[in-house]
Amino acid sequence: MKVTVVGAGAVGATCADNIARAALAEELVLLDIKEGLAEGKAQDMMQTAALLGFDTRITGSTNDYAKTAGSDVVVITSGLPRKPGMTREELIGTNAGIVKGVAENILKYSPNAILIIISNPMDTMTYLALTATGLPKNRIIGMGGALDSARFKYQLSQKLGASPADLNAVVVGGHGDTTMIPLIRLATWNSAPVTKFLNEEQQKQIVADTMVGGATLTKLIGTSAWYAPGAAGAALVESIVRDQKKLFTCCVSLNGEYGQKDICLGVPVTIGRNGWEKIVDFGLNAEEQALFNKSAEAVRSMNDVLKTL
Repeated sequence: MKVTVVGAGAVGATCADNIARAALAEELVLLDIKEGLAEGKAQDMMQTAALLGFDTRITGSTNDYAKTAGSDVVVITSGLPRKPGMTREELIGTNAGIVKGVAENILKYSPNAILIIISNPMDTMTYLALTATGLPKNRIIGMGGALDSARFKYQLSQKLGASPADLNAVVVGGHGDTTMIPLIRLATWNSAPVTKFLNEEQQKQIVADTMVGGATLTKLIGTSAWYAPGAAGAALVESIVRDQKKLFTCCVSLNGEYGQKDICLGVPVTIGRNGWEKIVDFGLNAEEQALFNKSAEAVRSMNDVLKTL
């Protein structure tokens, strides 16, 4: 297996580090536009191999897409990160050009690659990657829901005093502070509904804290988070290269599923060797479906901005 991570900033480097530590690829390429950054981080990671015991060959390159040739999976993290007070949506103008150029250059050398999109605004960047490349829809995956669901489990674990590993909880809809939908009705603690252990006020607080999880971290550290986003990207890579068929919430192209068409939005999907392989219908109730439709409207309005660029 060969995996490429485009963007050697905090998120990309963390994703690459997780991929190497888990031995998910024989060859891992880190690519960045900034002179020397990818090469330096690749060397730094390779110097941990003797300490951590992995055999992945990591190389870095400054914008030389030929080095990425033959990649099976490509993770795209390129673009400007959020700053305090910034929404993901404000990044669309700058990041659209970056993501489109990256996707086109990658496919020149790796026409069969599966693309994982992390760049923000993630739902619109996923839609852009799909429409700009013309790839089969199963080979374009937006990471956002996997991260949001991990943040949802964190918030639940804090309130319940539980291990996040014992929780099943998903966030659907857009990857935005106002567009994501934490499905607390369906969340479980080792099969028991979490609503059995939390009062209504606690449930509302967990949902609210999950929705601003990214903005909270941006305010605290001064830029976008990177440990959890990087780990989420690596988890998707693992499910692909090991054909695990794991169920994640990911941003994928919808064609009538969940009542939406011509849009990329977060829904539960199985992830395997062919990319995303099946959309799973969780059976939203009327209130949840209304929120999902509202989320779709907001994402669609962002997608419309692409037409003006």
